[in-house]
Amino acid sequence: MILEMLKVVLLGIVEGITEWLPVSSTGHMILLDEFIKLNVSDAFMEMFLVVIQLGAILAVCVLYFHKLNPWSPRKTRREKNDTYSLWGKVIVGCLPAVIIGLPFDDQIDALFYNPKTVAFTLILYGILFILVENYNQFRDPTITSLNGLTYKTAILIGCFQVLALIPGTSRSGATILGAILLGTSRYVAAEYSFFLSIPIMFGASLLKILKYGFHYTSFELMVLIVGMAVAFIVSILAIKFLLGYVKKNDFKPFGVYRIILGAIVAVYFLLLK
Repeated sequence: MILEMLKVVLLGIVEGITEWLPVSSTGHMILLDEFIKLNVSDAFMEMFLVVIQLGAILAVCVLYFHKLNPWSPRKTRREKNDTYSLWGKVIVGCLPAVIIGLPFDDQIDALFYNPKTVAFTLILYGILFILVENYNQFRDPTITSLNGLTYKTAILIGCFQVLALIPGTSRSGATILGAILLGTSRYVAAEYSFFLSIPIMFGASLLKILKYGFHYTSFELMVLIVGMAVAFIVSILAIKFLLGYVKKNDFKPFGVYRIILGAIVAVYFLLLK
């Protein structure tokens, strides 16, 4: 039991870090699952790897509670209206992923949830991060605050989020890349990416829970609780790190890291296994 809980803690740590950094949580989880096998069924593990994200999402809700709360008595009427507008942009940004992802979720998993695809997308988006940052160094961002984000830009960023339906892409990576290309600062791109994740990941977790059912053993329930709790704590640290990092640095190191990880995934699963 202790060994199994240590495995869950490690999975929670990896989820909490990789969910927010643009390095693909799926790529890391595939590698980790290869070497750390939880004593659970395949169906439960499939559900767990999605539902554990609830802990990560709660971290965003806690850190940004005031900013995301339109009913805060400490906000002026204008600030409340700005918060309603922000939620509107989040909802609009989620529509492309809902329209495409919801009806084709099972088909996408069946076609693309494999090491070959993950290795390819890790490397591809790693290269794109480097290319976009090279291109971006000669441009000044035109959107430097969330209030400056238009509904048109929000839905275009949402279209980039659709790319993350392919495993290994990284939801945060796709939305951040898209936002930077559309003229946002790195800080705005990161924050908006965090907020876009709230309805998307709550919805994905709910669907997986409903699909699996509510019949858990005491051990399975403990696995879910511990995994989400660890992901929550680590996510708070990862989010604070990323926001501090993007104030003075670009995303090239993440691109290099993705290329290296993609190469490791490719070599292990396609050549060694």
